[in-house]
Amino acid sequence: MNEVSPRVSSDELEREVLLYWDENKIFEKSLEQNKDKPPFTFYDGPPYATGKPHYGHILISAIKDTVLRYKTMQGYYASRRVGWDTHGLPIENIVEKELG
Repeated sequence: MNEVSPRVSSDELEREVLLYWDENKIFEKSLEQNKDKPPFTFYDGPPYATGKPHYGHILISAIKDTVLRYKTMQGYYASRRVGWDTHGLPIENIVEKELG
């Protein structure tokens, strides 16, 4: 491993890592390498259906992301797709309010 300066800018380092992942399509490659493996099915509802995200949304999103990453590392094909579930009545109420 290369020596790391104790004066590292964590913000700059994160930007470099994100740029590397984006330029090299690392996330896409992680899915591609498992595409022929057993699927791990994970149904997730549409995000923030009734308003802006709050702490509960952010917390559960982090937990869901951790589960999907873990299953990918175990050799499953864990595609990330939100919107399979619906929120039913709250969404109908929002639409009715908008349409009058």
